[in-house]
Amino acid sequence: MSIINILSIVCLALGCFLSLIGGIGLIRLPDMFSRLHAVGVTDTLCTFLILFGLALQSGLTLVTVKLLFIFLFLLFTSPTSSFALASGAWHWGFRPLSENIETDNNDEGASK
Repeated sequence: MSIINILSIVCLALGCFLSLIGGIGLIRLPDMFSRLHAVGVTDTLCTFLILFGLALQSGLTLVTVKLLFIFLFLLFTSPTSSFALASGAWHWGFRPLSENIETDNNDEGASK
């Protein structure tokens, strides 16, 4: 096996592992904001690792350029969509779990 194949396999395996960790965080964390943070953080890095591993496999071709454009698109849209989801949830009254506990203890009103 060549060095490029080994590096490609390592990048693909790490990307898949980070994607799995993000999925576990999506299931296990208690509230929407924590879940969104877990997925948002791992999303960009695992996408980069997977696309980089695929680019190493394809060599210096048009496919590599297309993979670069896909990564650039995801680099801008992933954080933007995470922000839009969090902002919309905040606007509709959803609050982080720690803030819900504080308002319940102070009896300042019901929280979602």
